[in-house]
Amino acid sequence: MQAELTTEPALPIDEAAMRAVDRALAAMRRGEVVAIETADGSVGAAVSVESVAIDAVDRLKRLTGGTPLLAVTRRRATVLKLMEEGTGVVALSLPRCLTADEAHALADPEHTPHGALPAGLTAAAVEPGSREAAAVDLARLARLLPAAVVAHAADQPRGSAADWAAEHDLLLVRARDIADYRIHVVRTLRKVAEARVPLSGAENTRIVAFRPIDGGPEHLAIIIGNPAPDQPVLARLHSECFTGDLLGSLRCDCGEQLRGAIAEIARQGSGVLLYLAQEGRGIGLVNKLRAYRIQDRGFDTVDANEILGFEADERVYLPAAEMLRQLGFAGVRLMTNNPEKLRQLARCGIEVVERVPHIFPANGHNEGYLRTKAERSGHMF
Repeated sequence: MQAELTTEPALPIDEAAMRAVDRALAAMRRGEVVAIETADGSVGAAVSVESVAIDAVDRLKRLTGGTPLLAVTRRRATVLKLMEEGTGVVALSLPRCLTADEAHALADPEHTPHGALPAGLTAAAVEPGSREAAAVDLARLARLLPAAVVAHAADQPRGSAADWAAEHDLLLVRARDIADYRIHVVRTLRKVAEARVPLSGAENTRIVAFRPIDGGPEHLAIIIGNPAPDQPVLARLHSECFTGDLLGSLRCDCGEQLRGAIAEIARQGSGVLLYLAQEGRGIGLVNKLRAYRIQDRGFDTVDANEILGFEADERVYLPAAEMLRQLGFAGVRLMTNNPEKLRQLARCGIEVVERVPHIFPANGHNEGYLRTKAERSGHMF
């Protein structure tokens, strides 16, 4: 997983910093160059690999006077056999300026050639808080491939980083604000809507929507019956799955888990299902579809995510803990087969008093998926 998010005391929320990150995310998704300032006040520029056009590398070079390099996760660098296994971010560079095509080939499994890597390519791990690490994290937050083309400003700008960004008509974001973004967003979750929604087999149901201040995707609490806040609530944490939940995909067991959880909570009288906006184990729907293509070449779900440059599971459970707290629940009987959910929820301050197994049979298409869950992710079946 990524770095764990907990409920440790934090500084007051800097709403201006959150807006800056939010705007940078939108800019990166549009393929725009974003300026990134590090803790020492130095500045550089970055663009997502997914959006890097033929002239984008040259533009970065002109803007900064530096030589652009490619920042990827260490997972991706390991797949390319450039680094040993580990976590973090790696800078890939050439003696000359790399091209947009080379950046695509190194970062995207759909473009990676089967031949040799570019001559002279070197790889070096970078420190947390660097422009490279921040740019990769920004791409990941934007649900893009976790890779970016980055260039340092060759000469420290006269005046501030903000002046330099304004001179070049770039959005500026601080590396530390990108690193803090996930936690700050969770701390701004608020209930924004609630309605009674009778469900088949669970007519006494209401749905509560939670939205963060950045206007990002809403998380939903599906509350069945009238669970007592002073008792551990029967709960299920369910990450959204468009293909399984809505389309009935047989590649996973998500749809069965969702409908089965609602039925079991109704059978037991009351409980809550948290429907979390964490598609594809946190990598997003587009990247999940990319992972499916890789799986069709014979790789399992863990390998597919890592080939894309992600961790095997990018989900975080602080949003779930915050929702439970706001709903008045301090303890849960958690319906799960995933020990990581138990551990993470407890780290976030929610007492897990019992694990309730939540198992469904294979369907002929997902045997490998379920086997990988058990053998590589430690799920308890």
